[in-house]
Amino acid sequence: MKVVIIEDEALAARQLKAMVQECDENIEVITMLDSVESSIQWLRENERPDLLLMDIELCDGQSFEIFSQVEVKSPVIFTTAYNEYAIQAFKVNSIDYLLKPIDEEALKRSLYKFQELKKLYGTTAENHLDVNELVHLIKQTKVSPSDYRERFLLKQGSRLVPVSVDDIAYFYSQERLSFVKTWDERSYVVDYTLDELECILNPKQFFRANRQIILCPKSVDKIHLHFNSRLKLDLRPSTEEEVFISRDKAGEFRNWMGE
Repeated sequence: MKVVIIEDEALAARQLKAMVQECDENIEVITMLDSVESSIQWLRENERPDLLLMDIELCDGQSFEIFSQVEVKSPVIFTTAYNEYAIQAFKVNSIDYLLKPIDEEALKRSLYKFQELKKLYGTTAENHLDVNELVHLIKQTKVSPSDYRERFLLKQGSRLVPVSVDDIAYFYSQERLSFVKTWDERSYVVDYTLDELECILNPKQFFRANRQIILCPKSVDKIHLHFNSRLKLDLRPSTEEEVFISRDKAGEFRNWMGE
C-alpha cells in the first residue's frame, strides 16, 4: 500500500512515518510533503496514492485548501492538534480524524478501517482499490447538510453495516474502545473516541453525560437525585455500569432534557 504523508513539522513527519510502518510493514511511504503548495503540485503530477495522511495546519495554510485546487482521489486520514476542524474534515474523503499526539492504537484502528473498506470494494484479483466506489461509501457516512453525522459505518463480523443515528441509544467507552448501543440492544465497535464523537454528533440529539457515555434523550428511562447533587440515570437498553452525571453538569443536563 502506497501512502503519502502531508505534515509541515519534520520531526512529526518522521515519527508518523515510523509509526505507520510499525503498524503495517507492507505500507510504503512514497513521499512526505510539508505545504499546501507542494501537495497540490505533487498530486497534479503523480499517480494517486492509496491513502493520504494529512495534517490540517500547514506552513502556508490549511490542507482543506488542497481540495479546492486539485481533485483529491485518495481517501484521507487527517491528523491535527485541534479538534475544531472535525466537522470540516468529514465533508471530504476522510476515513478518520486523529488528534495529536497520535496514539499508535488509534492509528492502527484507522488503518484497519481503511483496509476493511479496501477489502470490501476490491474489484480485481489483485484487490486493487476502486477509489470511486470507496469514496462513495465514505461519503455515505459523512455529515449531513446541518454538519452533523446522520449515520455510521460499523463493523459486524466480516461486514460493514450502515447504522443511522436514529437507531442509536447511546455511545459508551469500555477498556479503551468505543461502542454503539442500538435500540435492539446490539453493540458495535465505533472507530472514534468519545471526544471525537462529541464533535460530530448533533448536541440536540446527544449529550455527553460523563467520560464514559454519550446518550440520546429517549434512552433516559429514570433520573434519580443522588448524593452531592449528582444525578443517577437508568438507561434503556440497560448498562453494565451505573451512569452518573456530576453536579457541575447536572444543570446543563436538565436544560437539555427540557426541564
